[in-house]
Amino acid sequence: MPYIEHSTYRAKGVFKNGHVNTIYASVFRPMPALQYQRERLTTPDLDFIDLDWSVVGSDSFALILHGLESSTERPYIKWMVQRFNQAGWDAAALNFRGCSGEPNRLLRSYHIGETDDTHFVLESILQQKDYRRVVLVGFSLGGNVVLKYLGENASRLPKALKAGVAFSVPCDIITANVEIHKWHNKLYLLNFMKSLNEKIAIKRSFFDDQMPMPQKRPSTFHEFDGHFTAPIHGFESAEHYWTANSCIHFLPRLARPALLVNALDDSFLSAPCYPYDVARTSSNLFLETPLSGGHVGFTTQLGKGAFWSEDRAIEFIQSVT
Repeated sequence: MPYIEHSTYRAKGVFKNGHVNTIYASVFRPMPALQYQRERLTTPDLDFIDLDWSVVGSDSFALILHGLESSTERPYIKWMVQRFNQAGWDAAALNFRGCSGEPNRLLRSYHIGETDDTHFVLESILQQKDYRRVVLVGFSLGGNVVLKYLGENASRLPKALKAGVAFSVPCDIITANVEIHKWHNKLYLLNFMKSLNEKIAIKRSFFDDQMPMPQKRPSTFHEFDGHFTAPIHGFESAEHYWTANSCIHFLPRLARPALLVNALDDSFLSAPCYPYDVARTSSNLFLETPLSGGHVGFTTQLGKGAFWSEDRAIEFIQSVT
């Protein structure tokens, strides 16, 4: 039974507070000395996706996926790339459409369940180099993409893809959205909405006739996803978009071993985001729920760049590949 009852993560001092862990990791974590090499891929619909590479000449490869309104420049992404390099793996971090510092070409963008782009990137990489082992690592939104991809269509998964790791995942998006809108998450929500609204304003300058604006600027995910994300990407409503793309529905069908690490003090997550029942009956879902860690936190020590999450990802990958 792959439910991991006793996590090895132990928060110390102020990091026993989930908000401190979340904010420190996001705002104060130092950046590693890592230099990327960027590659731009042209998608089948003539848009583009930017990959940031760091290679060591390995036959094993890790693709790292970031969270909502993030990018490959975030410390948690760079540290994970560097840790895989240290373990002898080539690695690349994927910028979702519109997240690499330049607006993408099309009206559509990225969303919490967009797996076709991830599949396209993997296929493109494997056409360039015949990697023996490939793994996926995702955080938050990117973690949902990883788990949904591994569970939605086993027949299209590349043979070289061996496993996945996901941290801080809102597995059930409808109920997680209730949590993010609570008063203690107001600062996080304001930051997300500021970034989303700024990005949609830029996109509207290119697609004004296709993007009627609401009477007031969206201040909630329901308003934003209902007015923009859902119709732009072919969903009937925000609820339809959330339900169709929540990885909770795909976890029972995981076709590869996958580690899901969701801290119990993650203020973004609801009770269904801890799928104990699925893990206890699954041969591929390894669920780990440390008492502390916050959201994409898991700080090890004040002033230290490397966090527990990097070592945990490597440890799991080495155990199953």
